[in-house]
Amino acid sequence: MAIKKSPTVDWDSILAEISGAKTLGLEYGANRNIFRQGDPADSVLYLRRGKVKISVTSQGGKEAIVAILDSGEFFGEGCLAGQALRIASATAMTDCGLLRIHKPMMVRMLHEHHEFWELFVRHLLSRNIRYEEDLTDQLFNSSEKRLARVLLLLAHFGKESTSETILPSINQENLAQMVGTTRSRVSHFMNKFRKLGFVDYEGGALTVKSGLLSLLLHD
Repeated sequence: MAIKKSPTVDWDSILAEISGAKTLGLEYGANRNIFRQGDPADSVLYLRRGKVKISVTSQGGKEAIVAILDSGEFFGEGCLAGQALRIASATAMTDCGLLRIHKPMMVRMLHEHHEFWELFVRHLLSRNIRYEEDLTDQLFNSSEKRLARVLLLLAHFGKESTSETILPSINQENLAQMVGTTRSRVSHFMNKFRKLGFVDYEGGALTVKSGLLSLLLHD
């Protein structure tokens, strides 16, 4: 399974150039809640800097990580489709810089600026494709391959790189929730990956090496 980077879009410049686009700049420290599951869904957020965890919590209190978002991504767009309440929680995993665009303004921007509308729809479609790939991965691949794919996605692996670093805030408990396995299994596979030279730990940071791609390509 190929790991590809999406084409980069300069959303900051696009948002700044749209006449009358009133956006609210926000700063969140690591581990702060941006919104909680069940909060009013009244705005779309754009992540300018940092990492954000999107998670859902069952009635029994069990949490599952749906996605880890990086700079250049939108979230909370469910309000545009009539969602009255947030169906997931968003938490800053690192220090984050955000833009909050209230629903009426976002709707106006999409209606009045065709280029913005086209790029935004393309962005959402690209993310949905990634979520479909995640679901297929959960259904058909082993937990070892699922972990390898999660690591490569978190590291934004591209063909031009031989290694990429993941921020140290991605711990094994987070990885276990994303992969759908236990922390002990994640620890077992991470030790195996390190012995094979696929990952490395240095200064508290996790580095993913290009060799990990071979695990996904091997049947």
